[in-house]
Parts: sequence; C-alpha cells; structure tokens
Amino acid sequence: MSGGKRLKQVGLQRFRITVEFDGSAFSGWQSQQNAPSVQQALEQALAPLHNEPIRVHGSGRTDAGVHATGQVAHFDAPAHRDAATYLRILNVRTPHSIAVLACQPVAESFHARYDAYYRQYLYRINTRKIPPALERSRVWHYPYLLDAERLAEASALLLGTHDFSSFRAAGCQSKSPVKFMRLIQWQQRGDEWQVSIGANAFLQHMVRNLVGTLVLVGKGDWPVARVAELLAARDRVQAGPTAPAWGLYLTHICYPGDQGEPCPPITPKI
Repeated sequence: MSGGKRLKQVGLQRFRITVEFDGSAFSGWQSQQNAPSVQQALEQALAPLHNEPIRVHGSGRTDAGVHATGQVAHFDAPAHRDAATYLRILNVRTPHSIAVLACQPVAESFHARYDAYYRQYLYRINTRKIPPALERSRVWHYPYLLDAERLAEASALLLGTHDFSSFRAAGCQSKSPVKFMRLIQWQQRGDEWQVSIGANAFLQHMVRNLVGTLVLVGKGDWPVARVAELLAARDRVQAGPTAPAWGLYLTHICYPGDQGEPCPPITPKI
C-alpha cells in the first residue's frame, strides 16, 4: 500500500519533529543498551500513547556530547491526536535538556534519514587564554590565535566533491567516502570562532576531523597546501586530531520542498 493507506488502516499518522538538545548528558542520538540517548528519551515519552513501542527515526546519528539545534526525526503514532498534542506531550515528558521545537503531520513516504539532501553543522572554538567556566561543555577551548585568511584559503580547498577518507573515523560504516561539500564559513566573535560546515552527507567524525585539521592551518603549524595533500592522500593518520565533541552542533537538515535558508538547491546524488 502507498500514499498513507497502510498507516491509516491501523489508525496511525506519520509526524516530523525538529529537536534541540544539550548532548552533555547523553551517549549520543542512537539508543544504547546501557547509556542514555536522545532517541531513547523521545521514545519513552511516546510509549504510553500506543499499545506497542513507538520508534523514532532520526536524520542521522550524533556522537556522545554533541549538541543539536535542528535535528529532524519522524515517528508513527495514533492519528486521533494532533501534532500540537504530540508537541506538548514530548516537551512535558522528556528531560529539560531536550526541546521539541516543531511537530507536523507528513506523508507516510517521508523518511527523516533517507530523504535528507543537505546537513549543516556549527563548531564553536573559544580562543581566550582562560578556559570558560559557563560554557565548558559547549565550546572547544583552544587558546591560540587563528588567522582568518589562512582558515578561508584552506577551507576553500575542501569545497566541492571529494574523497574525504583522510577525515573519516576508522569505524565509519558509510558506503562511500565521497561527499559534496557546499559550505565552510568562518566567523570570529570576540574570543570565539564559529565555523558552519554543510554537505550532502558526512562521514563519522568528519566535521570534527576537519576542524582539528583546519585549526592547525589557522594557527600556522601547517601550510594551507597541506589540506589538498590530505585529500589526495586518503589517509586518516596524516590529518589533524579529532576536535572535541562538545563544540559541535547539528543545526540544519534539509528536505525536498523545504523553503528558505539555509536549504540550498538540490544537487545530484553522489
């Protein structure tokens, strides 16, 4: 069956949600047997509403300690409750470190993971000499001067379609290391550097490995040309260290039909 007929026959409706969370207390997005996760918290909040478990499907995994302001997920739940009711239930029954920002009914064919065509992250770096007290679990404290021109030049080498094997975790399960990098944009705000990174998809630890490499260029330890050499090498050992998880935020996921920033035009699948 198609077009929502299967879900309607069993009295269910598919809902799309946008989730914000502080990842400090979680083992990541994906449910794990012996550690708290964001997915598990959402599913536990929905569990009393149906006579069987309600599975929440996210746009992708985030590592332990990583935050989100725009994670997207979907679930199938009893259709006699509207989206506003589910929005209220999820925000009442989840920990304060999770906020469900939006909930809307969608077609049965919608899938939070497989339909996403663009993902964007933000990474925050604090460069002051004294470590931050209030945001210790929300920024990477890296007390060194960074050069804006070197950061921009190195980042430009990463734009477009490349094999990102040099920035891929050893345990990554992605079928292909080839991704289309659309955006790497740096901004300095006082002692803090912020970099927005957007692509059609990411490898495991790819954003954190890119940041760990780019700061070495921005600091002056490595030449700008090293970035092109790393792409050609396809060897994780030669690239920079993995930046800490707590400076990373998943900010945007885009789907066909979404309007406005930052969703770019759909590019051919890699």
